[in-house]
Amino acid sequence: MLVLATPAGAVLPFRFGLFASGPLDGITDVPGVRVGHVTKVESSDIRTGATAVLPNDDPWDHKVSAAFFAFNGNGEMTGTHWIEESGYLEEPIVLTNTLDVGRAADGVVSWVIEHHPAVGRGDDVPLPVVAECDDALLNDIQARAVTPEDVVRLLDEAAPGQFARGSVGAGTGMNAFGFRAGIGSASRVLPADVGGYRVGVLVNDNTGCCRQLLSIVGVPVGERLKDEYKPVFPHDMGAVKGRMASGSIIVVVATNAPLDSRQLRALALRAAMGMARTGLISSVGSGDLIIAFSTSRVFERVANFTVTAPKQPILEDNDALDALYSATVEATQASIYDALFEAKTMTGRRGVTVYALPVDRVLGMLRAAGAI
Repeated sequence: MLVLATPAGAVLPFRFGLFASGPLDGITDVPGVRVGHVTKVESSDIRTGATAVLPNDDPWDHKVSAAFFAFNGNGEMTGTHWIEESGYLEEPIVLTNTLDVGRAADGVVSWVIEHHPAVGRGDDVPLPVVAECDDALLNDIQARAVTPEDVVRLLDEAAPGQFARGSVGAGTGMNAFGFRAGIGSASRVLPADVGGYRVGVLVNDNTGCCRQLLSIVGVPVGERLKDEYKPVFPHDMGAVKGRMASGSIIVVVATNAPLDSRQLRALALRAAMGMARTGLISSVGSGDLIIAFSTSRVFERVANFTVTAPKQPILEDNDALDALYSATVEATQASIYDALFEAKTMTGRRGVTVYALPVDRVLGMLRAAGAI
């Protein structure tokens, strides 16, 4: 069922699915989660940035249960080998462009050392979690405009509460289905009889330019707009191929349900089903990478190199787990729509212009189809 959104703070202009959204309709509806952006729009060529998601204010001391899943591996998220081995996340998650992964990782290390001066000098060392999408269509990615200092500032400023979506942070230069895209987020709240848990999702959507694949709550919007609002290339760029055409998506799933890494991997798998509902096919050139964490399953660092496992038992109610799966699918789908609805038309490198989704027209299509 779809209804027009009315709660204060809602971003996507309609609601759908089995579950209610949280008050912010974003990943920060999960208690403790913090988000921050640094946006770099400079001269005619720089259109990039970085976005951070923190499970709490100090993940080094308060590590959270986590899992990683690569739906399609033509992309990078660093630090995931240790997540899979240990079952927990102990750093912020930073999203940026492909060529700034190293600079962002440098910033994460500096930030951890700033807060924990013994790191590397008697204490363990961090393995930064940095994920990328390629924004070279609108951004001079070779300039590597995101600096380690930007990332330190970004992490210091990350906060709970509402945050900007669309053409901001890591999503500044991103595009999907031949429209502008970038950062999107959504949340779902389970009913009390299945625990009342929350699921929040944040995406950096850069999933290419195959317009006709786009479906919004079952309405073939992309097919109907296939010949309109096309990107403008004022200079001969040749065929747009490879990663630039296929794009990528990074999905971050957060929940306050007490799940271990095995269960969180199952949650990450369901995020891919939410991707499919929008029309995504995960093409050969696409890096579709998903990370999930639980804020209530905390591994406490009690001393250098010493970590205690959570004492809270994991959730074993199958009805609640099924509800969490469904909520993850819905929140991922809604996050991708949110990125499209919030992004703005942008002209970038070499004068290329990519248009935003024509929101009023699309809402008219959804209403005419009885979808909202």
